[in-house]
Amino acid sequence: MESSIECISSIDGMDEDEISHPHPFSLFSSPKPSHNNINNNNLNGGVINPATSVHELLECPVCTNSMYPPIHQCHNGHTLCSTCKIRVHNRCPTCRQELGDIRCLALEKVAESLELPCKYFSLGCPEIFPYYSKLKHEALCNFRPYNCPYAGSECSVVGDIPYLVTHLRDDHKVDMHSGCTFNHRYVKSNPRDVENATWMLTVFHCFGQYFCLHFEAFQLGMAPVYMAFLRFMGDEMDARNYSYSLEVGGNGRKLIWEGTPRSIRDSHRKVRDSHDGLVIQRNMALFFSGGERKELKLRVTGRIWKEQQSPDGACIPNVCS
Repeated sequence: MESSIECISSIDGMDEDEISHPHPFSLFSSPKPSHNNINNNNLNGGVINPATSVHELLECPVCTNSMYPPIHQCHNGHTLCSTCKIRVHNRCPTCRQELGDIRCLALEKVAESLELPCKYFSLGCPEIFPYYSKLKHEALCNFRPYNCPYAGSECSVVGDIPYLVTHLRDDHKVDMHSGCTFNHRYVKSNPRDVENATWMLTVFHCFGQYFCLHFEAFQLGMAPVYMAFLRFMGDEMDARNYSYSLEVGGNGRKLIWEGTPRSIRDSHRKVRDSHDGLVIQRNMALFFSGGERKELKLRVTGRIWKEQQSPDGACIPNVCS
């Protein structure tokens, strides 16, 4: 069984100065030493080791994450978070004494009085939040790193967009193209045998942004389907400024899809399973292929454009040349 895909573009690759410089991505700050040895008397008396910041006191010594109520402590005053209390089987990881069910209420009160910067401040987030609101913000922060959009493996790499573009090119060997039009040809010698899933990824650079074009075959029920869709390398709000179209056809027939690219904040599987893209059933794909339907030959073309607002509020498509 053989399959191949070819991308034809007006410009054969991306300019070196656009993506050739590695962008080492270091997530947040380096781990800090933990000085998590306190008791209620220390806090109530207002005495804290000068070398130990309050933020470090709120750092769990096991997982090193910030602690949120309930914060537990042993009889000797060593604290840890509720998740790690279960992991250490109710034994203090510092002195090995049984933890019991003692809450460190003083430390919880201290946490309520704190205002801290978002942990993504080094990536550009300027916000400061009360301690107990910070976690909720960070889960949705626009400056949080992106997951690698590569669909062919469970890649755990995270980073900003320039770093991920370099990662896709150098580590995943993804094809890179400049321009906002594309022309893909997908050929498969045995269209009745579909691995779940066969996937292709190409990155396009236009309007100063990066887009991921996915094309894949996968099993839907008992029959294979073919699907193409576009994802925007950025946040959802920015993705709404762009639109794209996909077209596939043959034998005097064609299917056209138009939509808004999904942000890579949405996982590849989430987009695919929502069928938010051009979906081609096998029988239709074979009809487009022509011949005796023994070989699949699909040509998918498309374009990306940026929506612009006219003075009267109407959207005007801006297609790059």
